[in-house]
Amino acid sequence: MTAFVLDIAGSESTGGAGCQADLRTFHQLGVYGACTLTCIVAFNPQNGWDHRFVPIDPAVIKNQTEATLACWDINAVKIGMLGTVPAIEATADILSTNAFPHVVVDPVLICKGQEPGAALDIDNALREKILPLATVLTPNLVEAEILSGMDTISTVEELTEAAKRIADTGAKAVLAKGGANLPGDKAVDVLWDGSEATIFSAPKVGELRVSGAGDSLAAAITAELAKGNDLHTAVTTAKEFVTHGIEQSFSAGTPFGVVWQG
Repeated sequence: MTAFVLDIAGSESTGGAGCQADLRTFHQLGVYGACTLTCIVAFNPQNGWDHRFVPIDPAVIKNQTEATLACWDINAVKIGMLGTVPAIEATADILSTNAFPHVVVDPVLICKGQEPGAALDIDNALREKILPLATVLTPNLVEAEILSGMDTISTVEELTEAAKRIADTGAKAVLAKGGANLPGDKAVDVLWDGSEATIFSAPKVGELRVSGAGDSLAAAITAELAKGNDLHTAVTTAKEFVTHGIEQSFSAGTPFGVVWQG
């Protein structure tokens, strides 16, 4: 029996991240993915690979989801970049009016190319409207620092503390992604499930930063939850999947590589 997943996320036109990376991940892990676009992001190779950001009207966000829900019984939802407060509010309405079994939130706060002043509004709206609806939250190191209120995170112990603090804001579980940014030769993530912490570790792969790793990790967790796996099994599979994707990443005409989910 095929599981169905709804992706509410932005479009990244080169295919390295956003809904494009998520849909490839869903396909590789054997679930059917549908996508509601919240924004369109286009790199600007003429200006340091900055992001040119175009929001999607909140009514269109709801229309896309309405069409998907008329077709499929959704087993899990992945929330990626929302980008604006109206998009956050529209997504919160979607989540609140539908009893989705699992909601995985990758809390993208802001991207290059947006007005810096928008970051605080987006942060506050995510905290208030989206985080309490999450089955699991998957912040990267910078997002974990912001959401936990910690100045810096440089150890596994601090990453664990950050995950606990973020869970206290309402998310049922938090996977704090240290990834390649913590010191040492291991890429470390910490899952706080509400009662205990579990450390997931894999050798770091190369020196080049890669696009799409965080998106793919959250999407893989979503796919595994949709198939009926428990959270720890889902994170284990997702960690292995993304590590393999980084190992076979592409070099591109960008300052960063691109994860390959194939």
